[in-house]
Amino acid sequence: MASIFLQLAKRVLSEEKKPLSANEIWEIASLKGYDKQLGSSGKTPSATLGAMLYVDIRDNTDSLFVSIGVRPKRFSLKSLPAITDKQAIDLPEAVTKKFEFLEKDLHPFLVYYGFYYLKSYIKTIHHNKSGKREFGEWVHPDLVGCYYPYSNWENEVVDVSSALGNPAVKLYSFEMKRELRIGNLREAFFQAVSNSSWANEGYLVASYIDSSDELHSELARLSASFGIGVISLDIKDPDSTVILFPAKSRDYIDWETVNKLSGMNSDFSEFLKRVKNDISSHEVRKEMYDKVYEKEVLVKSLEK
Repeated sequence: MASIFLQLAKRVLSEEKKPLSANEIWEIASLKGYDKQLGSSGKTPSATLGAMLYVDIRDNTDSLFVSIGVRPKRFSLKSLPAITDKQAIDLPEAVTKKFEFLEKDLHPFLVYYGFYYLKSYIKTIHHNKSGKREFGEWVHPDLVGCYYPYSNWENEVVDVSSALGNPAVKLYSFEMKRELRIGNLREAFFQAVSNSSWANEGYLVASYIDSSDELHSELARLSASFGIGVISLDIKDPDSTVILFPAKSRDYIDWETVNKLSGMNSDFSEFLKRVKNDISSHEVRKEMYDKVYEKEVLVKSLEK
């Protein structure tokens, strides 16, 4: 399937002869009917296409493609005339423009991605609700989430799984940053390690990730060493958010850390109670977690 997506991208880029985002490639392919060669393409084919292009450029030294800019990332062919990052329309804004939003403004974007792509329910953990400030920001995750398998399981399967002590839920922990650059990478990453290693899967999330080879190489090394995944949050098109490096999934929870967090922060304690109740009832109360907004509402929320 990956090769078919890449062949489609090559065909469109060869004909258009200019850098295009994954969304633009897919829109052109759809207009020309090229998408029909894929058969079933899933709910968000442009996001799948973007992820496959990124991985091919990152992992394949003989890749036909290059990436240009960051917001949105555009793709071109190596065989086409070279276009530098500075010539990319979006790059000057990404480099010189100050962020006009806060980290907390990004939370709904992750909630959207978590709900539709991780099949999880996410809750913000407000740090100002903690009673033990001496631990500081190196203990609290910014958001936590839970995946429940119940929508696809028969009741008797859920009952047996729970009785055996393995209800198959998965707990997520997320550390949110507006940007990741070489200058703040190690601090941000090890904050994520400190705050998220207790969960089944922990992630460092950012809306802007510098495209330099140095940063991505170091991210890959750190992710492989510590098991923390990295999510690139797309605030222009939430469906194009992508996991750059998957988290190492753990079968166990660090309950000592969970107990400490529960005693420190009322949001985290309420999250645990909510998970317990939803497991017991086999019915998830969606309204008790962060609200899932439509993507048009999310994009408009950051427009200035």
